[in-house]
Amino acid sequence: MTSPISRRTLLKATGVTAGAAGLATAPAAPSLAASGAFAHPGLLHTRADLARMAAKVKAGASPYTAGYAKLTANRHAQSGWTANPQAVVYRGAGSPQNYATLYNDIHAAYQNALRYHVGGDSAHADTAVAILNAWSARLTQVAGSADRFLAAGLYGYQFANAAELVRGHGDFDLARCQEMLSKVFAPLSDDFLRHHNNAVVTNYWTNWDLCAMACVLATGIFCDDKAQVARAVDYFKHGDGLGSIGHAIPVVYDDGLGEWLEAGRDQGHALLGVGLMGTFCEMAWNQGIDLYGYDDSRFLKGAQYVAKWNLGGQVRYTANTRRKGAIGGWSGTETASAVAAVDPAMTRPIWAMIANHYTRRRGLPATYLTRIAARSAPEGGGGDYGPNSGGYDQLGFGTLAFTRDGTPALSPSPSPSASPSPASAGGDLAATGSGDMVGWAAAAGVTTLAGGLLLLRRRNRVRGGGTDQAPSPQ
Repeated sequence: MTSPISRRTLLKATGVTAGAAGLATAPAAPSLAASGAFAHPGLLHTRADLARMAAKVKAGASPYTAGYAKLTANRHAQSGWTANPQAVVYRGAGSPQNYATLYNDIHAAYQNALRYHVGGDSAHADTAVAILNAWSARLTQVAGSADRFLAAGLYGYQFANAAELVRGHGDFDLARCQEMLSKVFAPLSDDFLRHHNNAVVTNYWTNWDLCAMACVLATGIFCDDKAQVARAVDYFKHGDGLGSIGHAIPVVYDDGLGEWLEAGRDQGHALLGVGLMGTFCEMAWNQGIDLYGYDDSRFLKGAQYVAKWNLGGQVRYTANTRRKGAIGGWSGTETASAVAAVDPAMTRPIWAMIANHYTRRRGLPATYLTRIAARSAPEGGGGDYGPNSGGYDQLGFGTLAFTRDGTPALSPSPSPSASPSPASAGGDLAATGSGDMVGWAAAAGVTTLAGGLLLLRRRNRVRGGGTDQAPSPQ
């Protein structure tokens, strides 16, 4: 795969590579049904996953009970939630932005559906169905600036996941929901991956592609569209944009860590990207497609890199320059030369899913993932990480949904530095949650820490020329 990044001679050093030794005997992704049909439910949660959550909570098992408590305490997870559907959803400057209405309703539908599967109260299933039916009956368009592609990607994959949890409910209008997803959300995301809003392919950072990829995959599975799913998987492996795995993780170092490209931009967007790639891999895994292990578990190396960096550890970064601009229009370049500063308190509910896959489902060592998952537990969801859109980019509740039995494998990696560089002030900042350590605390040797979790979205860029005339990358 030829990369558009100027220094794109990939460094695949010959030293230790994280996880390679364990792959030969690791369990494979679940197989698709003999007929080749998609498994349902089969996006972020399978039937077995849902049964496990319910059984563990009923038995009072830790850390599931702590994860479930986070769910039941969230205001979106209440059966009295009433939807506020819109005919057109707008996101982006210059438009009558109303997209918060959509993401709040989606998270309410998802949380109520998940709460029904775990707790068994049908009122929550009824609430989720009512929300989803209201939107599929009214929504006709996602519009706005270039940010409409973010809205389509993020809320498309999330809507499909919420709907997947109630697709067998007698009152759920499955056909109408499939039609809405395939006509309103998926086309925008598919078009973005093909044309990138008529900008040069590297104009948009990694997370833009990953939003679109997640939507194309999730809606393809939900709508039983094999060709659409195949396009999403192929893009993950070979896509020209910065969200395909070789571009998102362009360098693998001899310590087994893989540089996350957007770490050279800022912490918040790097976390967003890792969470989205994990979401993509999990949805594919549940359909028998192992992208977690693709290219010698390249995603494991990238996730470990971001985890170590977020824990305050030192990581290497190879400077790169990307082209920006519109095709046939203005052009410029932007150079990222080092990792951005980190706020050690910033978190997103992304780590339990990734850590559990590699350390418990696959039995591979991933010390940094183990530690950051412990530090982030119990994970909440939309509404627990601040009021701004960044707090709703992931569906969350990983402590409840993705914790698996078994002791996580630990590698002898050294502890990260205890003196991280504080992030500069600015951007959206919300104090949320708690830092209670559950689940992996004992295995990881991490001391319980009380305190608030912070989520912020910042932009720290090193510019190498050009202007901001093209659609601004998220």
